[in-house]
Amino acid sequence: QVQLVESGGGLVQAGGSLRLSCAASGSIGTINGMYWYRQAPGKQRELVALMLSGGSTNYADSVKGRFTVSTDNAKKTVYLQMNSLKPEDTAVYYCTAVVDLHWYWGQGTQVTVSS
Repeated sequence: QVQLVESGGGLVQAGGSLRLSCAASGSIGTINGMYWYRQAPGKQRELVALMLSGGSTNYADSVKGRFTVSTDNAKKTVYLQMNSLKPEDTAVYYCTAVVDLHWYWGQGTQVTVSS
């Protein structure tokens, strides 16, 4: 089993920044990919950013140029640096890991951007 714990969410004004962290623990074998999703009230969950095992990254068009995903392998932690935040970025953000081809989800962290 793999456990994921997110942190770093909160309330920020538009234009501000937050850094989300996702710490992994447990029986971590081969990490195939790490993903950040978000879900706003009344909306479907959407993929925000991903980092594959080779280090390649990809982002949703809505966050390109503003969000950056990175990892600290020694700490088994993945980060999502979010800059120039907008009210439409308000959502619960979830960290997801694919480990040995199994999907694991964190509990989510709330990000609220005020205008």
